[in-house]
Amino acid sequence: MRRRQAFKRALIPDVRYNNELVARLINTIMLKGKKSVAQEIVYGAFDILKQKRSDIEPLDLFLAALENAKPRLEVKSRRVGGATYQVPLEVPAARQVALAMRWIVTYSRARKGIGMRDALAAELLDAFNNTGNTIKKRDDVHKMANANKAFAHYRWGGSGSGASSN
Repeated sequence: MRRRQAFKRALIPDVRYNNELVARLINTIMLKGKKSVAQEIVYGAFDILKQKRSDIEPLDLFLAALENAKPRLEVKSRRVGGATYQVPLEVPAARQVALAMRWIVTYSRARKGIGMRDALAAELLDAFNNTGNTIKKRDDVHKMANANKAFAHYRWGGSGSGASSN
């Protein structure tokens, strides 16, 4: 039996937009506890988005980009009778947000030759337009889940081997 569930701490909304998801993005970008640097990057990226797309608010663009980047299905390894199967599962809402943010930040950092503000703005704009590396990653995860639909019946099976029929 596992130990008790980890306690979820409430997140303080960010100062400029008063939004918890923006605060999560800041925390995801933050390295070595330098929150003010992360805030400058995020707010700078939002300012760049405001210049590039003046017809839409940066916060709305960010939320739409996050919605586009969220994976609906993923695969998890499940051992059944000595074999390991990639079993497709629906992704819980909290994990969808966490994965989407992680991918956006990872692919922003991977853009070399430009500053993090510009890279984050470009990645968010790409995700908003359903293009770019983040969306490619989401599609790859969905493809993997669809390719392994045959093993979906292992979803409810426990960790037992299932070979105990005498």
